[in-house]
Amino acid sequence: MSTESIERIYTINLGKVLLSPNNQRAKRAINMIREFATKHMKSENVKIEEEISHLVWARGIRHPPRKIRVKITKDDGNVIVSKYQEEKVTEETSKKSDKKSDGKKKGDKKSSNKPKKEEKKVEEKKIEEKPKPEEKKVEEKPKTENKPDEKPKKAEKKTESKAEKKSKNE
Repeated sequence: MSTESIERIYTINLGKVLLSPNNQRAKRAINMIREFATKHMKSENVKIEEEISHLVWARGIRHPPRKIRVKITKDDGNVIVSKYQEEKVTEETSKKSDKKSDGKKKGDKKSSNKPKKEEKKVEEKKIEEKPKPEEKKVEEKPKTENKPDEKPKKAEKKTESKAEKKSKNE
């Protein structure tokens, strides 16, 4: 091959790892990734980056992920398997917003809408996260204070109702 590099993105299904014994699953997952890269890039010299290894081993040897998204690059017979950085999410959100605005121009609006939407989402998340813990604390305290007060009242009502019944019967 010439100096051109081939770069492709794959989702590798690691479901068959579960067929191997518990204490060999993560090792088998790494071997499956290596086999997949060898098969699809047609080269025996495969190197797996540390990030991929850390992803596979993150939950231990017994519980590797069921599938993994990778970017495979081939340069002069050397194949490098690296983690795929998801840029797809921002593209999808801009496509959805363009579908909603049917009659508007797409060229200028795409670039301007991306940062605004992301900023709004971040601000909304921050606003939502802060009040929730405060509300929970406020709600929990009155409940714990009212419970001891309510029990004696209920008990008093029961005793009063029994006394009233006796007096009515006599």
